[in-house]
Amino acid sequence: MNGFERRKRNKMEQIYSSSFELFSKYGFQKVSVNEIAEHAKVSPATIYNYFGTKEQLYADMFKDWLDKQLEQYEDILASGRAFAEKAKEIMLLEAKNLKILTDQFQKASFFEASGLMRMLEGYSEQKMMQFFMKFVAMGKDEGYIRKDYTDETVMLYFTMYKNELGRHWEASKQESIARNMDRLMELFFYGLVGEK
Repeated sequence: MNGFERRKRNKMEQIYSSSFELFSKYGFQKVSVNEIAEHAKVSPATIYNYFGTKEQLYADMFKDWLDKQLEQYEDILASGRAFAEKAKEIMLLEAKNLKILTDQFQKASFFEASGLMRMLEGYSEQKMMQFFMKFVAMGKDEGYIRKDYTDETVMLYFTMYKNELGRHWEASKQESIARNMDRLMELFFYGLVGEK
């Protein structure tokens, strides 16, 4: 990457970071391109040159955020830790991320929320599914996930579990969930009955 490309990437990172912060705090409708530019220390023209519209910035910002979350998950999966530890860390991140997304949907208008939902569904089909298949294959190889369960069944179970963690991931409960995560992981892997 040459100097120009590096400077452009740095400016885009500043814009993504500022827009995520402002959109998260105030919602899409209440934040102007001028406010984002001022916060990111760039000109409004720079934002329009890179993204064209505020709507495209919003979409690109979310894709960038999702890519960064997926990169964290990939790094965890590639680490040398046991599968159970990887799954625990990924589920905690998913719970936090689900809370962030829920907050975004609550601040969005119906039109924005439906667009965001379509984008998330497309992203999930394209990128998250590949990650999840690697995750399940690793769990099966290490004996944490039964080999006779289909990937679809495992995905449904994982989704139900992480959605419940996300639903309870409120500021007042985060510490409690984190403190009890080892027990919750035992339940995740072995159920109420325990290991056969």
